[in-house]
Amino acid sequence: MPAKPRNIASYLASLSKEKRAALQKLRKDIKVAAPKAEECICYQLPSFRLNGRFLVAFGAATNHCSFYPGSRPVAVHKKELKSYDTSKGTVRFPADQPLPATLVRKLVKTRIAQYAAR
Repeated sequence: MPAKPRNIASYLASLSKEKRAALQKLRKDIKVAAPKAEECICYQLPSFRLNGRFLVAFGAATNHCSFYPGSRPVAVHKKELKSYDTSKGTVRFPADQPLPATLVRKLVKTRIAQYAAR
């Protein structure tokens, strides 16, 4: 990305059609799972905050798209994520194979529950 994005729309506008479509779907699924969350840019990535706290983020890389729900949701749903490339708090997926809406909702809801338990 040549310039720092000011908002999610400008971030998405800079991507290829395929990556933009995958991340727009992810954005919509996050909004469904966390309707009270606020969109923002955090660490130059499209992100969501809930009650002033970082919730989740997503982004595009050269060869994949990424969803950043945090380490707890990735650990809790490890079996469901076995067909994806994951690391501590990241799920990577090809742009032409977006994450299923049900999986995104589970990851986001787990993250929200994690915050509620604190």
